[in-house]
Amino acid sequence: MKTLNLFETERLSFDRSIELSAESLRHYGSLYDHWAIAFSGGKDSTATVTLVAYLLETNQIPHPKSLTVLFADTRQELPPLHNAAMGVLAALRDRGWQTRVVLPALDYRYFVYMLGRGVPPPSNTFRWCTPKLKVMSMERELEAVRQACGDKLLMLTGVRLGESAARDQRIALSCSRDGGECGQGWFQQSSAAAIADTLAPLLHWRVCHVWDWLVSADVDLGFPTLEVAEVYGHNPQDELGETEPLNARTGCIGCPLVQEDSALERVIQNPKWAYLTPLKRLQPLYREVKKPKYRLRKHGERRKDGQWSAKQNRPGPLHMEARQWLLDQILEIQMAVNKGAQLAGQPEFSLINAEELARIRELWAANTWPERWDGTEPHGDKVLDTFLADGSIQPRLPLEFGEDA
Repeated sequence: MKTLNLFETERLSFDRSIELSAESLRHYGSLYDHWAIAFSGGKDSTATVTLVAYLLETNQIPHPKSLTVLFADTRQELPPLHNAAMGVLAALRDRGWQTRVVLPALDYRYFVYMLGRGVPPPSNTFRWCTPKLKVMSMERELEAVRQACGDKLLMLTGVRLGESAARDQRIALSCSRDGGECGQGWFQQSSAAAIADTLAPLLHWRVCHVWDWLVSADVDLGFPTLEVAEVYGHNPQDELGETEPLNARTGCIGCPLVQEDSALERVIQNPKWAYLTPLKRLQPLYREVKKPKYRLRKHGERRKDGQWSAKQNRPGPLHMEARQWLLDQILEIQMAVNKGAQLAGQPEFSLINAEELARIRELWAANTWPERWDGTEPHGDKVLDTFLADGSIQPRLPLEFGEDA
């Protein structure tokens, strides 16, 4: 027998889940003249944006003075998921809704930032990707929307319980603040000067409800959402429910923060997306270029007061030769994918587009490095004396018999 969590008293039906979402939107939505929806293209945000459109079109919730759908395009989404997101946005525009595709600033795009400046691939201890690719650009666009509206926005998100234990714990700690009810979405109210307050109207939805809605939104409402479910491995033909509904998650292509890119593995098992198989070479590349031989390192660094820096010999950015090598590898992968796409009748795909490639070469010509690096530092695999924080020097050992230290 299942142990109910903090938020469950019964297993909600699909129709009851929709009604609870409508109740939350009626209650909190009536307090705001202007709404925005954070759309990532994933299953939960796709369910959110299409559900809100349906409820508005059927007059089940109040109509705001404006509604803006913001798609955070990191340029690192799985191609089928990105294509499906573009289809959803097109369908929303056809229905009269305002949509915006939000791209990171050119210098902060994934490969421009990595190859143009030499910043190593992100890691769990140096996770530069999320703020650079998504957070900064979305905050900038939200600020522009608020400036145009003149009022604080109600920001709708696709956050649900059960996506991760850490997220559930954060929700548990804050669910009772500001009068929010767990069955009425997750409402987070911020200061009057903030850009937006946030509501997650699908908080209580079970994952099987998400799948049911994505199928219904496609078949009954005309939104191209079946492909979203298919990317996650859900089989809409399994009407008997013999297959356990997946609670799989997707991330960036070849994400360096995980051990295995299970999302890509799942996608390429589908014959129509098998042409994406060369993308499996990205993750090993990211691991490779973190090795010392591809990077510079600090040596003999001093603080402003003249004392030795505490972090001597720390690894740093990718040197120019490594950047050129990595660029060549990525363009080769891109070429292989597009060759397969042409044979499969699929749209062309770019890891690095012409604008980004030109900017990378501009940054190389300008000898661009991360802050406090200038390219004169030694390569990471060069054996050097070690400068210790106490001011002493530990000589390097001879590399070969008879070589002077």
